[in-house]
Amino acid sequence: MRALPPFKLVSREHQREDTVIDLGSCTIGGEQLLIIAGPCAVESKEQVMTTAEGLKNIGVQVMRGGAYKPRTSPYSFHGLREEGLKILAEAAQIYDLMVITEVVDVRDLDLVSHYSHIIQIGSRNMQNFTLLSEVGLSNKPVLLKRGFAATIEEWLLAAEYVISAGNKQVILCERGIRTFETYTRNTLDISAVSALKTLSHLPVIVDPSHATGRKEMVPSVSKASIAAGADGLMIEVHPKPEEALCDGFQSLNIEEMSFLKLELEKVALAVNRKIL
Repeated sequence: MRALPPFKLVSREHQREDTVIDLGSCTIGGEQLLIIAGPCAVESKEQVMTTAEGLKNIGVQVMRGGAYKPRTSPYSFHGLREEGLKILAEAAQIYDLMVITEVVDVRDLDLVSHYSHIIQIGSRNMQNFTLLSEVGLSNKPVLLKRGFAATIEEWLLAAEYVISAGNKQVILCERGIRTFETYTRNTLDISAVSALKTLSHLPVIVDPSHATGRKEMVPSVSKASIAAGADGLMIEVHPKPEEALCDGFQSLNIEEMSFLKLELEKVALAVNRKIL
């Protein structure tokens, strides 16, 4: 008979109080809600600079952007790689933003760590245990996305790999799971937010863009996520979604993101949280 969960360090039994991660200009895991926004992929300097300026003007403090893109097809756009990282870093410096970007290979970890403030482990790499252990040796916060067919226990054990290696700055990201439903890109497991808050002390955010795959659903799902207890959101934003090289169909433009942020502030107040 198992007396304790297999995930020791991430569990509530190990730490009763919520983990609050200090990101410098903001925190995640406490009263403040974190909004991460930006394009699926870094496509050009102009695209990133336009997005960064727009996000800064509406008060978003963390910009996402993929320099390395793990794609199902080998013929899809796979990112600008180091050039993309340099563009993100330049935009972050000019507009005083933090950058989160994904690492897909342990060989690129040092490079990604050099240019970014937060390291993302994507859904496809949630159980890449070598990569998890290596980011566990980093001093950068790690955003760990749920695998699209992973159970909550498997997800928490993946986080355990990172923390057991020494890095306690882990953010969990629910991005939907694969089901028989085809109308949405994935099926958002909104109950996972509540389950994680019970099982673990780690901060939890939701990615409504990948969960739904439909931009018209992003606002309502974002609001529901905050109401369910999420500590933040990761939303895809592109200056011209219709011209995006990937995931334009699920991306908001700057104006839509600005309006959504105002709406999210109202929901946050209703659950005694706040968005800066």
